[in-house]
Amino acid sequence: MSDSTGTPAPDGPLRVGLLGYGLAGSVFHAPLIAATDGLVLDTVSTSAPERQAQARAEHPRVRTVGTAEEVLARAAELDLIVVATPNKTHVPLATAALEAGLPVVVDKPLAATAAEAEKLATLAEDRGLLLSVFQNRRWDNDFRTVRKLIEDGALGEVRRFESRFERWRPVPKGGWRESGDPAEIGGLLYDLGSHLVDQALTLFGPVVSVYAESDVRRPGAEADDDTFLALTHASGVRSHLWVSATAPVLGPRFRVLGSTAGYVKHGLDPQEAALREGLRPGDEGVEWGAEPKTGWGRLGAGATPRNGGGEAVPTLPGDYPAYYAAIARALREGGAPPVTAMEAGATLRVLEAARLSAAEGRAVRMG
Repeated sequence: MSDSTGTPAPDGPLRVGLLGYGLAGSVFHAPLIAATDGLVLDTVSTSAPERQAQARAEHPRVRTVGTAEEVLARAAELDLIVVATPNKTHVPLATAALEAGLPVVVDKPLAATAAEAEKLATLAEDRGLLLSVFQNRRWDNDFRTVRKLIEDGALGEVRRFESRFERWRPVPKGGWRESGDPAEIGGLLYDLGSHLVDQALTLFGPVVSVYAESDVRRPGAEADDDTFLALTHASGVRSHLWVSATAPVLGPRFRVLGSTAGYVKHGLDPQEAALREGLRPGDEGVEWGAEPKTGWGRLGAGATPRNGGGEAVPTLPGDYPAYYAAIARALREGGAPPVTAMEAGATLRVLEAARLSAAEGRAVRMG
């Protein structure tokens, strides 16, 4: 439990209140919280009775309530709030939690604008509270592998970074994620694009120019479902990023081109699929985040790695549990969280520039 200042008590697990039990809450946050030493899932809020029943079935010791307000009313009994509700509620709920004296984790995107993100960051700093954003794709198996190859100098000087989240979903599923109402913060640019931009900034640093093309392709769709971004980093690296629900043929997840070698990786990190299937980190007989050799990417030069050229590179295991382990450590020991609100603000500045670029058909210079 927290004391009156929001500082975690020295003994016992840190008790977590989870706001929302849709896809983000039930598939990602709740299982990862429950699997983290030193954290316990205490309370889940969701207005849907069937989701309350689902939460109790999946986490028998959890209490369920209908509203976020009921969770925040028990602030003195909790140590952390996780906001996994629809995008438009992230800022008001994170603000309310911080004002109640509680550290906060917010699912991405943190806000609709960088200004809102920075305002939340200031509030957290003024209150002396942790504020972090769940950018779990930093712990994807393929991204961890790309990062290590770059750090080890295996590619030489990186010149171009290509990254894709492509799907074939020709019929819209509906719901707020595909809503055309700007207040919902829907569309792929802010959904999957948040991950790709965060990864590019993590690898190559600040961006000086953004060009984007954003389209609504599918009949009946309202929000962007096929978007491309070209980022020029201050370091000179160029990042080309694709997010699409309209790709009948999927491109490589990563293609990274350096001065001495390139790396190509197809397929997706297995952790989301495992979580959806009900598997959990620490389950007996489960090698979490591991990928078979058939999925390994290839490193080489002057050949076509996809067709067998170059060298197969073992993919590092994916490690989503590392995020909440780092959150628990930051709460216990102090220090920065694994993803900061200011980093989320930097991602949002790029997303805002991309939206402007697509609307006006021009590259946008970053200040």
